[in-house]
Amino acid sequence: MPEVRRAGIIGLGTYAPARVLTNHDLERMVDTSDEWIRERTGIVERRIAAPDEATSDLGLEAARRALADAGLAAADIDLVIVATATPDTIFPATACLTQDRLGAKRAGAFDLAAGCSGFIYGLAVAREFVAAGSCDRVLVVGSETLSRITNWKDRSTCVLFGDGAGAAVVAPVARGGLLAARLGADGAGAGLLQLPAGGSRLPASLESVERGLHYLQMNGRDVFKFAVRVIPEATREVLAAAGRSEGELDILIPHQANVRIIEAAAKRLGLAPEQVVVNVDRYGNTSAASIPLALEEAVRDGRVSPGDLVVMVAFGAGLTWAAIAMEWTGTGKETGTEGGGRFDPDQTV
Repeated sequence: MPEVRRAGIIGLGTYAPARVLTNHDLERMVDTSDEWIRERTGIVERRIAAPDEATSDLGLEAARRALADAGLAAADIDLVIVATATPDTIFPATACLTQDRLGAKRAGAFDLAAGCSGFIYGLAVAREFVAAGSCDRVLVVGSETLSRITNWKDRSTCVLFGDGAGAAVVAPVARGGLLAARLGADGAGAGLLQLPAGGSRLPASLESVERGLHYLQMNGRDVFKFAVRVIPEATREVLAAAGRSEGELDILIPHQANVRIIEAAAKRLGLAPEQVVVNVDRYGNTSAASIPLALEEAVRDGRVSPGDLVVMVAFGAGLTWAAIAMEWTGTGKETGTEGGGRFDPDQTV
């Protein structure tokens, strides 16, 4: 029987564009107010990519930082996965552009589209490649330039989204690591969060642009109800799959979409505020970049320490949802080694 290896995150990196767009800036753009946005979303500001920055540019910088954190070179990477809803182009894949500019010449590359759940979907895929021995080191990038598909005249959506990127290197670890993953989808809810035009169903045209169909559309009320339900459910399911109890959970890192969603889900799980990572106030909803931005910040600030049981959980367009349970082992910079425990080919789950 083939050997099954433990897989964990051994390097993290993030990147946020320099431009900050505050609620007060938005007050001058649409009929809204700082008070209204804070009360309903918890968002205070978000980052916006420069005109010459695309999704691959943001992701590339995050990837470079993740490699440095892991103590690896680009040539050490076997596979590049880019999770994004805003690729540079429909094809070629943004992952291929990232692979080339990074110099990861040995690596395969593909994009993954699962909306805001994309980064966790990517981690789950990377875990399977590493566990099976097909790859030793997988680079997972979540990168978004949502500002390019946001209708800045629609006050119900333009206050929510921001740009950013995060990346993780997944590799064999001697202990802990990514313990279990649960992925889900309900295509019946596809119309609740979508970008109508630009694909084969409705190719871009003068009419589609005039109707604003090249901008994202969302039924906020129904997405809210879905998220509040699915976050606790997915968290409990992945903990059970990992053989852990809810009482053992140290830190929850939810998708950063709306502070009211996060608070409602945390209450259902019986978690104290200090057990839940929240940075939506400073970044807004960055879709596939949301989870790595929050994870890296929590590790850097000491809220996540080696040995902690962490669940990362997200929901997104599709509708999709995903959760991963992880025992944090530390990255190269934290441990002084190549990631959280050196590669041990004899280590099995």
